Amino acid sequence: MTDLDALTKLEAAINSHDANSVAACFSADYVSETPHHPSRNFEGRATVLRNWTAILSRFPNLTARVLRRAITGDEVWSEWAMDGTAGDGTSAGIVGPVIWRTDSNGLVTWARFYLEPATDEPIRPS
Repeated sequence: MTDLDALTKLEAAINSHDANSVAACFSADYVSETPHHPSRNFEGRATVLRNWTAILSRFPNLTARVLRRAITGDEVWSEWAMDGTAGDGTSAGIVGPVIWRTDSNGLVTWARFYLEPATDEPIRPS
């Protein structure tokens, strides 16, 4: 599996609305970094599952799109846009880059997230 295949698999897993499928894209020893919010850093696939279970419960119609992608060395650079509506009608959109690495099995082993809320309007690719 190539790094771009892994990216496509993750996008499809998010859009399947199945937290287990999302978590299956990550290695057991996965490391997540959020430079703008260091207290959100974590390790492990179990936390991926817990986080995505909560996200998909709150936004059951969440849509994720990879707008741009590039590979440099052993890193995948991707720009994401996600939007959805909560059960109370609240709309949410986040956008931004994610930089990540995969192992030889195509599982994400490390990522740096720069995703941030955009507006209450759906994100449209340019």
